[in-house]
Amino acid sequence: MKSARAKTPRKPIVKKGSQTNLKDPVGVYCRVRPLGFPDQECCIEVINNTTVQLHTPEGYRLNRNGDYKETQYSFKQVFGTHTTQKELFDVVANPLVDDLIHGKNGLLFTYGVTGSGKTHTMTGSPREGGLLPRCLDMIFNSIGSFQAKRYVFKSNDRNSMDIQCEVDALLERQKREAMPNPKTPSSKRQVDPEFADMITVQEFCKAEEVDEDSVYGVFVSYIEIYNNYIYDLLEEVPFDPIKPKWNSCSTPMRNTDFVPPQSKLLREDKNHNMYVAGCTEVEVKSTEEAFEVFWRGQKKRRIANTHLNRESSRSHSVFNIKLVQAPLDADGDNVLQEKEQITISQLSLVDLAGSERTNRTRAEGNRLREAGNINQSLMTLRTCMDVLRENQMYGTNKMVPYRDSKLTHLFKNYFDGEGKVRMIVCVNPKAEDYEENLQVMRFAEVTQEVEVARPVDKAICGLTPGRRYRNQPRGPIGNEPLVTDVVLQSFPPLPSCEILDINDEQTLPRLIEALEKRHHLRQMMIDEFNKQSNAFKALLQEFDNAVLSKENHMQGKLNEKEKMISGQKLEIERLEKKNKTLEYKIEILEKTTTIYEEDKRNLQQELETQNQKLQRQFSDKRRLEARLQGMVTETTMKWEKECERRVAAKQLEMQNKLWVKDEKLKQLKAIVTEPKTEKPERPSRERDREKVTQRSVSPSPVPFLFQPDQNAPPIRLRHRRSRSAGDRWVDHKPASNMQTETVMQPHVPHAITVSVANEKALAKCEKYMLTHQELASDGEIETKLIKGDIYKTRGGGQSVQFTDIETLKQESPNGSRKRRSSTVAPAQPDGAESEWTDVETRCSVAVEMKAGSQLGPGYQHHAQPKRKKP
Repeated sequence: MKSARAKTPRKPIVKKGSQTNLKDPVGVYCRVRPLGFPDQECCIEVINNTTVQLHTPEGYRLNRNGDYKETQYSFKQVFGTHTTQKELFDVVANPLVDDLIHGKNGLLFTYGVTGSGKTHTMTGSPREGGLLPRCLDMIFNSIGSFQAKRYVFKSNDRNSMDIQCEVDALLERQKREAMPNPKTPSSKRQVDPEFADMITVQEFCKAEEVDEDSVYGVFVSYIEIYNNYIYDLLEEVPFDPIKPKWNSCSTPMRNTDFVPPQSKLLREDKNHNMYVAGCTEVEVKSTEEAFEVFWRGQKKRRIANTHLNRESSRSHSVFNIKLVQAPLDADGDNVLQEKEQITISQLSLVDLAGSERTNRTRAEGNRLREAGNINQSLMTLRTCMDVLRENQMYGTNKMVPYRDSKLTHLFKNYFDGEGKVRMIVCVNPKAEDYEENLQVMRFAEVTQEVEVARPVDKAICGLTPGRRYRNQPRGPIGNEPLVTDVVLQSFPPLPSCEILDINDEQTLPRLIEALEKRHHLRQMMIDEFNKQSNAFKALLQEFDNAVLSKENHMQGKLNEKEKMISGQKLEIERLEKKNKTLEYKIEILEKTTTIYEEDKRNLQQELETQNQKLQRQFSDKRRLEARLQGMVTETTMKWEKECERRVAAKQLEMQNKLWVKDEKLKQLKAIVTEPKTEKPERPSRERDREKVTQRSVSPSPVPFLFQPDQNAPPIRLRHRRSRSAGDRWVDHKPASNMQTETVMQPHVPHAITVSVANEKALAKCEKYMLTHQELASDGEIETKLIKGDIYKTRGGGQSVQFTDIETLKQESPNGSRKRRSSTVAPAQPDGAESEWTDVETRCSVAVEMKAGSQLGPGYQHHAQPKRKKP
């Protein structure tokens, strides 16, 4: 579907013939065509006068996996297969013609698939005229004696009418009649026998309450919409539409006698009504003359033979009947020469081309293009109905795509409130048209929900009514002679009464005889008059009695109606009081609801405020907890380090005290056991270096004590094994260390050996070991293995907390212990010497390296200095 062109919206224009407060739905009627063969399968069943039901055909169910579905659709009225054209006209078209005579517009169109009987419904057949000839017959039956002379009304190119006096109209009539081939049909011409049976309507139909103080004129026009182009079917051109002289390229052939038809344009008049510019409008004075004009255009309409229809309409046809009326002047003799007083109403009878599927019609070439344009215009009509219904049901303001098709663009004024709209849905109940009929029913269902503004009545001109017959002679019969003149003319003529001769004896007897005859005739007339007068008096008496009885009957009915009306008024008053009470209660409930809603909004706002406040408090609490947790962790680590430092200091202090006591005991032992005559020899350091001693484990923080028994071996404390035997170690061996040739060498599994501690090695391991060498008091090299745990700092670096020290010492077997003091200890009697040493039992050393530092790890030694021997 083509998209609607963008257009700047304008202000809505209040049209003359529309009301915004009163709306009527589009009247949709359904007519079911009889089947072509009695044994043919039917898919549509008439349930009642407003409902039809669609049955799924057998073949269709087989193709759709046996799915059986019945659907019912409702209409304003359903006409079955036995409905006559008269019954259809009385229900559908009669109200539209009555509105036309009273100055209101109307639109009637037939819709359905191809071959469903649309053209038959609109045009009819011999001896059974359709809606169009019956509409014309009703119009001329209603205004026959009130028609204006030809050319009093004259159409122009601006979709309006001009009015001229009877003298100018007479001159124009004489001018037209003097032409050799007058274009205007004459009402005196004999009716064409080809359509004479169609316009012969047996039933007399006439509108009620026709304005007798106006004159009327009827103008007809006939157009078709073919391939979305508008063509005038009444245009006088040599044109053969049934067998058009087009070549395969869809262009006119070279023919001097053939002139291709010119398409017409749609324009908008000053009242914003759409009309076809340059369209031929013919003034007609009778049903025969109007139908002759229609038949002349019908022959030019494009039809073709398809697989489904022998005479398939290939275009949408629109037959417009325009009724022009103008009031008489104050004297009632001539037409009022004021253009503003002219009232123009229009009835459009539309025969839509049937929607079709090309796979069924087997169309190709021009027929295929025609089918595509027909389906496109009908699809645009459906889209317009959908948008109108959506705008009215949901209060939206979507643009209705009238301009997408010439058909919808031409009749947009009717859907905007310029008259009544009626649609007759024609369906063929045969099973082959099931899917097409299903789409037609859905479109009809949507159309019934569209409402059109109701047109208002025409304005009154303000002149005195009854002025047409006011100046005419009074009498029982309008222009016929009076009764007295007829009676006098029926008497025998009197002979001549002149007597020229005294002896004339014939004149008087003839006169007497004539007078006697007249007297006798008068007497007979008097007797006849008396008889008739008596009979008339009897009839009058009977009429008076009948009128009196009817009056009494009507008075009784009137009294009953008045009682009923009074009862209904009381009921209405009661309902009004009840309605007021309910409205008052509703108002109170609405106020209460408003108060509750306001309280609800306030409580919701307060609840949201409290929730936000609690959320903020919860967030503050979580931040405070995290902060306190950090502070607690930091304080705990700080106090743990402080406690460890104090414990280490205390242990060192106790060890020193124990060492002092041990030294005193050793000195005392040396004093007791030392011979007084000999002095001890200082063992040679070089000799001690040659001795190979075993590697000792880390000493206990408490020195060994001598036992009273000299032969008992010294008691050694058991060494605690590391709990982190499976962790990775950093084995820090400075480059300045010397290689010892001892049997026992420190070996740590899963270790990374470095000469300088670095960040990369510390980040990969959990344990740290520093190999430290120093010169002992006896001149031997003492190796200390300082162990610690590696922790990550809050600054992103690593810190080492030392936890243990292991000492490896090499001694000579016969060497003597070197004292710290200048006194030389005597040798032991048995040649053995104790293995005492002043090794520090605890050393607190911390190594910390900051992240990003390029100076390498820094070392800080935190230990208490050795105390001197007393």
